[in-house]
Amino acid sequence: MRPSVAILSGTPVRLAELCFPARRVQIQRTRLAFIHLDNLLHFAKIDRDGKIDGYIAGYLPDELALLFLRSGEVVTSVAFTGKGREVRPIAVTLKSLRDELERGELAFCEAPLEQLVWMYHSVAAPAQPRPVNPKDPRSLFLALQTERYSGVLELIVNGAVSYLRFEDGKFLTGHFAGKEADEQVPAYLERLFAGGPDGRPVVAAAGFAPGATLEEQASPAMVQAYREVFWRIAEAAEREVPGEAMSRALKLKDRLIPVHDPLGVLATPRERELEPRLLTAEGITFGLSDWALQLLEQLEVIAPGVARQVLQAATRDHRYVLQRAGFFSRLPWPVTW
Repeated sequence: MRPSVAILSGTPVRLAELCFPARRVQIQRTRLAFIHLDNLLHFAKIDRDGKIDGYIAGYLPDELALLFLRSGEVVTSVAFTGKGREVRPIAVTLKSLRDELERGELAFCEAPLEQLVWMYHSVAAPAQPRPVNPKDPRSLFLALQTERYSGVLELIVNGAVSYLRFEDGKFLTGHFAGKEADEQVPAYLERLFAGGPDGRPVVAAAGFAPGATLEEQASPAMVQAYREVFWRIAEAAEREVPGEAMSRALKLKDRLIPVHDPLGVLATPRERELEPRLLTAEGITFGLSDWALQLLEQLEVIAPGVARQVLQAATRDHRYVLQRAGFFSRLPWPVTW
């Protein structure tokens, strides 16, 4: 397989050469054809050894895609491409990996949550390029000190990605690709800048705000479950209030979409494929519960007591997912099974 020649936008860095810090490498960079992706993701969710904080890096012909895992669960995804960086729906990244089994490669690494947050925000923030002279890297750090820079510096040298946290121009801590455990940071950086193609290192630097946490997306399975609940509520309501409930449900959905955009996805008819969108677990829970609340309040006026019956019938199969997300706590009707 010929390595990708795609270049990270705004830098001289080849995407295929990027290597991120790792506390431990679970799977060395390997051809995707040799990896059963679904088994890997399932292992990460159910096995104690797989319930780690870390990332899956997919090296594809024209991009580098990252899936971030928290306690073994995929929580969000980003991509580095020749056009730039973007936060991407998990479903899109998974499809890209499955479509490139023959040409892609994959690495699975454990990493501290702080590093994952910084990696994510280097895309979401986004990172602002900073000038760096490969022959005089000290000038970059002197500039940060002079301007009393606060934030995270992403430093890429010959593909090795490091993250350095500064406060008022002073270095606090960092995460470094390829650094030995007992190696001092100045010695590590000096070693990085000493080599490279033709003796000249390929360097890029950017700064960004570190952020506080990973922004958790709603998983593809969760979105599918919520769509099913949407239609089950509408159908159960129609059985209880024939000729009235379904039209109210759809009109209410249209009225609420400007407030709860995810409702447009959740209301996708079952026979149509879901459009991959950046949706949060909180966003789809608030959208679905607000719609259900207003619909059932309307129906309670017509048929008192109908709300609990509709919820009980419509949510039984997905009650554990809904309970964990706080769906029922947003509704005034207690439901038991």
